[in-house]
Amino acid sequence: MSHGRVLSRPEGLPSWFEPLLTRAGNCRTEDFTTLRPPAGGGRPSAVLVLLGESDPAANTPGGPDLLVLQRAATMRNHAGQPAFPGGGTDPEDADAVATALREAQEEVGLDPESAEVLALLPDLYIPVSSFVVTPVLAWWRRPHPVSPRQPEEVAHVTRLPISELVDPDNRIRVRHRSGWIGPAFQVRGLLVWGFTAGVISTLLDMGGWTRPWQPGRLVELPEAVTPVPAARGGAPDEVLP
Repeated sequence: MSHGRVLSRPEGLPSWFEPLLTRAGNCRTEDFTTLRPPAGGGRPSAVLVLLGESDPAANTPGGPDLLVLQRAATMRNHAGQPAFPGGGTDPEDADAVATALREAQEEVGLDPESAEVLALLPDLYIPVSSFVVTPVLAWWRRPHPVSPRQPEEVAHVTRLPISELVDPDNRIRVRHRSGWIGPAFQVRGLLVWGFTAGVISTLLDMGGWTRPWQPGRLVELPEAVTPVPAARGGAPDEVLP
């Protein structure tokens, strides 16, 4: 079982980051999933969970937001799926933080110096690909324009306001043709599901942002969506193509 760990509490951190940051230091793998990494390990990988503050002048409601990318429609796997920036650990990466920041720089042009890493969330196992994913929680202290830097992999980059993610009208459940059912979000023209939606849903709870909603709407995922989640509480591999 893996635990979260707070790495930094910098000055100037927005007040809305509590209680999320405190709870990040106390959370466990089972807060996110019932699946456990195998004793023999798996391929290390990391994603960047980057929270910034929306600019009301830029057609956003203000308050915290979350950076996500949308995978290219031409990809063999996960075509069109929203996801966190991230991928597999390279030999030269010192740790999960280095992996997450490197991938975000390569995929969307994030300046690593603009983001302040705050915590490591528990390792999450994705059995269909044997990836062990470390979500890296960070504050976007100095937001700047970002855009796809690998068009063959990334089609679109956006910042999703937390206020829209917690809107009950934007929350649904999705069903994979395998029978797996999980949380999802329909927001700004995106269908966010799988690993990404599962992490977001838990973080909304941890941050005290979740609003009451009725999980009645169930949307069938299109046939093109692959692969199959391994178990209830798990998620498809959307870390790497």
